[in-house]
Amino acid sequence: MSAPLHRSLLLERRLPHPPERVWRALTERRLLADWLMANDFRAEVGHRVTFRAAPLPGWSGQVNCEVLAVEPPRRLAYRWGDGTESASGLTTLVTWTLIPGGGGGTLLRLEQSGFPPAGSLAERRLGAHWPPALA
Repeated sequence: MSAPLHRSLLLERRLPHPPERVWRALTERRLLADWLMANDFRAEVGHRVTFRAAPLPGWSGQVNCEVLAVEPPRRLAYRWGDGTESASGLTTLVTWTLIPGGGGGTLLRLEQSGFPPAGSLAERRLGAHWPPALA
């Protein structure tokens, strides 16, 4: 049996906050910049987003994205590109799912899909850079 052509990274965390508060952290530009990267995010389908950080060897420091789904406060999805014209050309799909939990909390699920076969450099780099609170 052959390996799948694309792989996914899946992270789940139970947070002690209601879905509406978690949603704000995922969609409000200032709050998103506090835990991820500087950005020009708008929670509007079709909006093209640029996330910006200090460049690293082999990475421009920019991630170009497009918002694909906005279903407050339960689902957000965007295409996540690597911000380069010629390097890897890797584009993945980031999907955030918020599930209300007991006691007013939220189960936050992050799925980043579309990675090349297991062990790729892109998968290791992207998976290692999600904030420690999620990884």
